[in-house]
Amino acid sequence: MAAGQGVRAGGGVPKQWREIAGKTVAAWSVAAFDAHPAIDLILMMVRADSDPSLWPAEGQTRLVTGPGGDTRGETVLNGLHLLAPEGVERVLIHDVARPGLSREVIDRVLGALDSAPGAAPALPVTDALWRGDDTVEGTQSRDGLWRAQTPQGFDLKAILAAHETFDGTPADDVEVARAAGLEVAIVRGDEANLKITGPEDFARAERILKGDQMDIRVGNGFDVHRFGPGDHVWLCGVQVPHDRGLQGHSDADVGLHTVTDAIYGALAEGDIGTHFPPSDPQWKGAESHIFLSHAVDLAARRGFAISNADLTLMCERPKIGPVAAQMRARLADLLRIDVGRVSVKATTTERLGFTGREEGIAAMATVTLVAT
Repeated sequence: MAAGQGVRAGGGVPKQWREIAGKTVAAWSVAAFDAHPAIDLILMMVRADSDPSLWPAEGQTRLVTGPGGDTRGETVLNGLHLLAPEGVERVLIHDVARPGLSREVIDRVLGALDSAPGAAPALPVTDALWRGDDTVEGTQSRDGLWRAQTPQGFDLKAILAAHETFDGTPADDVEVARAAGLEVAIVRGDEANLKITGPEDFARAERILKGDQMDIRVGNGFDVHRFGPGDHVWLCGVQVPHDRGLQGHSDADVGLHTVTDAIYGALAEGDIGTHFPPSDPQWKGAESHIFLSHAVDLAARRGFAISNADLTLMCERPKIGPVAAQMRARLADLLRIDVGRVSVKATTTERLGFTGREEGIAAMATVTLVAT
């Protein structure tokens, strides 16, 4: 049901068309059903004067719309009449203003319908209950009391007949089913499946939905530089004395290059050569911290923070152990994270391959990014 006015929620438009955590409330609700393999059709009931450009149509493979009524009961009855000729046997009736619906709740409702004509999710009342206006005039036992949620599931023929004979304005479809003598099983609901009613509910729902869509990226980097003339190498921004130097268009810091490529990889943004082409003479001899800082800045602009970095250097010499702490500190500084989130370690290849023959140094890195 998406035909309500939603005036209590504020915002100037019905609450179902307001954005929350990157999508409209309606889009979140529709997406929950669209992602479930047991759902064959999604019928969204809307007001005749609603703006079709706000409907969550893009990417929804089983969504159609129908005309809502002036009340919730009328809207449901309209929808049931549309579904009855289509051979539908079971129907889930959901309030569009519950964007935090999970697959598990849908599963539990559908499972209960295997043995009952109706089923609905709910949460047990755990708080003490009082009666009164400005002062407490009495208490109410919470035993056997539940907080109702949706989707509420039914045998379609049974709930259609119940709605057609119901007299009044029902709070939900369980009330209609009960009035017709239908048994309704209770299944476990979900605190995240809250109903947005007032303005304060948007902030709570946004926290829930952002948690559900946490964006974590992992990128890998690999790089190799050969040895040539020189008396030192640059590794992770630290100058390390050695009887040869590393060759490259820039300062050939294989450690920083590898971590930089791992960040670009997590962002799906190519590699160092994409952003700093070796054919461009301005980068000849450039200090590699420029590249890494660019990658870190790019991640921040895309809304990501660097969570940790793990770098392995592969070489016989120079020995990394004595300078590993300096490398970690420099990397942490460039990545703008705590040194406890940076790992720098080294290994040999047991004298095998080009690193074993001391022809160069190879490095591999893994970096994790988390959306902020």
